[in-house]
Amino acid sequence: MILIDRHTRAAKGPFHATLRIKPAARVELIDVRGKLLEEFGDEFTRYTRSFYISNHTTAGFLDQRLAELLEHDGRGIKNYLQLFQELFPPGADYVHDSMPLRTELSEEQRANEPLNADSHLTFIGAGLHNSASYELDGAEPVWFVELDGVHVGGIRQRRTTVLAYDREEEVERRRLTVPSSPHPIDAQNLRDPGLGFIGVLQQMVEEHQVPFGRFDVSLADEEQDAGLTVNEYEPLLMDYDLRGALRNPFRFMARTGKEVRHALRDPKSIPAKAINFAQFDAVQVLNQVLDRVRLRDSVVERVVNRAVALPVSHFLRMKRAFSLPVLDRGGDGTGEIGWGTYQSPILVQWKGAERRTRLLDVRLVRFV
Repeated sequence: MILIDRHTRAAKGPFHATLRIKPAARVELIDVRGKLLEEFGDEFTRYTRSFYISNHTTAGFLDQRLAELLEHDGRGIKNYLQLFQELFPPGADYVHDSMPLRTELSEEQRANEPLNADSHLTFIGAGLHNSASYELDGAEPVWFVELDGVHVGGIRQRRTTVLAYDREEEVERRRLTVPSSPHPIDAQNLRDPGLGFIGVLQQMVEEHQVPFGRFDVSLADEEQDAGLTVNEYEPLLMDYDLRGALRNPFRFMARTGKEVRHALRDPKSIPAKAINFAQFDAVQVLNQVLDRVRLRDSVVERVVNRAVALPVSHFLRMKRAFSLPVLDRGGDGTGEIGWGTYQSPILVQWKGAERRTRLLDVRLVRFV
């Protein structure tokens, strides 16, 4: 179920709508653009660009390029997600889902907290975005991808915001240096005030008086063995489950062939003359998964084959960039970074940086 919670369109500036979504299943695709076309017609379609924003860490959007590779087809996208659900199945031995270890939660909260580490890892691994820009002039859908809509504690209440506009103008570019973790495999919370990263972004918004716009944040070209995502920075999820997935993306799989299970447990069992362990994982395990979920000879297999050609650390579609919305929530022309309660930009690395720093390129644009 989708309800239009709020809709505004000033004489100048972007179309702005906030939608409330009540999922009907744990994993579900919801065509947000279709709902806006139905409700607003020409008032929405007269804009050439749109920006879709999720406030959540287990529900978001595909970038337009990946959606196009999957032909904007809901069935193809579900098949694509199914691959990552096989890699991160519900009920595996995720530390995040061990409630006795979640000391930050009250006893009542632990009783109702969803066991959803698989949804977080699927979001990160499948390359979902907290926000995504689209340029469409037909009736193509834009799917809100829900990965944890219904759970033991109840049904989620989701919220997504859509901005539509004619053009964007670049306001400023900066290159920022942030310290990197001393641990070779780690995840860092860029929302941590101690790093100063978010403070610089908010200062840029205020200095240029941007009411609606977008930050594009990317790793500098010379940065290697690292990626960026926006998700929940929960210590058990980051320090154990995500690290484990980076070391071996297939460790949580519940069902594989006997030979592959043995190899996953003991990489030394693979003969030295064989292909390297990462390639063995990617080829053998993924072929079995594709066979099991009957995705052979499909567009999904072609997308997966491109990923397999990369190093295994890149297979998780770990992005090198993310976007953050700038929103005038109060209607007074003052913009601020649009956050969901549990959202944090996260810098992930699977090999330490020599300089113990990382370079991030930041670009601020205004929607006009």
